[in-house]
Amino acid sequence: MSEKYHPTGRQIAAARTLAGISQADLAAAAQISVPTLRRMEASEGPASGMANNVAAVMHALEAAGVLFIEQNGNGPGVRLKDRK
Repeated sequence: MSEKYHPTGRQIAAARTLAGISQADLAAAAQISVPTLRRMEASEGPASGMANNVAAVMHALEAAGVLFIEQNGNGPGVRLKDRK
């Protein structure tokens, strides 16, 4: 995923749910507060927050096996990596 890619709040919420991670656990993994994560997830459009915090959340979710899918004509999305 591009370092300049900025996920939507809904992508972050969907990714977290898909990976089966609580808000508290994701916030801890990304080293941000739970209220900061809640604001990101509640964002309409690109996730709100400082770019380094959004990147930390993305990296934590990617480490949990999530792939972020950029806008490709059908809208942005998320999926899990194939587990071997």
